[in-house]
Amino acid sequence: MLPAGIGAEYKDQEKYFASQEYKNRVKKGLSARKRNLPHPKVLSYPVAVSPDETNGSRLLIKCFEYIPPQTSIKHNFATKRASKNFEDEKGNKYKKGDIIKNKDGSTRFYPKDIGLSNLGASDQLSVAGTSHLYYIELPIPQDVNDSNTVTWGDNSLNIFQLAGITAAQELLKADGSTFEEAAAMFTDPLLDETFGKNSNFRSQIAAVVAGKAFGADGSAIRPNTVLGRATGEVLNSNLELLFDSVNLRSFPFAITFSPRSKKESMRVKHIIRALKSSMAAKKKTSEPGQGGIFLKAPDVFQLKYLHNGKEHPFLNSFKHCALTGMNVNYTNTGTFASYSDGTPVSIQLNMTFKELNPIYQEDYEVFSDDSAGVGF
Repeated sequence: MLPAGIGAEYKDQEKYFASQEYKNRVKKGLSARKRNLPHPKVLSYPVAVSPDETNGSRLLIKCFEYIPPQTSIKHNFATKRASKNFEDEKGNKYKKGDIIKNKDGSTRFYPKDIGLSNLGASDQLSVAGTSHLYYIELPIPQDVNDSNTVTWGDNSLNIFQLAGITAAQELLKADGSTFEEAAAMFTDPLLDETFGKNSNFRSQIAAVVAGKAFGADGSAIRPNTVLGRATGEVLNSNLELLFDSVNLRSFPFAITFSPRSKKESMRVKHIIRALKSSMAAKKKTSEPGQGGIFLKAPDVFQLKYLHNGKEHPFLNSFKHCALTGMNVNYTNTGTFASYSDGTPVSIQLNMTFKELNPIYQEDYEVFSDDSAGVGF
């Protein structure tokens, strides 16, 4: 005989699996299992300040289930035709308009109308229309700042590398060319064909060629070393600072809790429990053990500064974030002290959030209204 309540719970689950809500969650990539939160959906601290009151500046943290990014390449294939008369490396002759064959005799195709569909996790959450699991309102932290960085790096190309790039680009435009042949252009500086016929470069080229030799100990000799000793010159590296990559932003927050009543103590407990639960990975089963083959990503969060119950008119905005670190200090006063029910008299909560996607210039286009703040 089933324990009391199990039969009703089973029927509820069966009803849920047949519902449109279940089908929509699966379609969006969300967990099919219905969540049972171990805490209330609305968590505001201190208790005396309710979320809908106009209460100055606050930090709003909304929790969402993670939706993975969606990246795919869209393209069509077309047959490769000769743009002029030519002969390939196997001696096959082609006239303009003929279909080009691969080395094995099959028809050569090339991708046409290539497009990239690239929705990051933050974009997915924004367009999915998924409702939040719960939200937390906290006093605004004392240390409020944002830091935007991008990575630039030194880059150099000498004249021979530039010649190889130019030759490879021209080769790829020709019918019947391959990527292997183009790649060879970077290892062959085309010294004789390109620069060797110019008498002004012959001594410098000789030094560069000598620099490709090996020393007595087997180590390669840098061309600039030989060139500098032979002519007192070095290859111009054409050094430039070039953009390299975007970075993800992190936001550390420190919140101090000083519960003043039993209700407020319970609220602090629920807030800490909610955040700890949401930052943990999901094993996707309630069975004992460490789960199956795969683990599901933890929940993610949307952060927002509020002013008088509305979006803050000055402070920065956030993209969706993951809670990457959390530290709770139950002895914030320097020594452990608690009320009669065991609640510590002062608790410090340190959280580190990291955005799911980088910030791009196009993201600022929605901030045309001056009341929207400084942007990201």
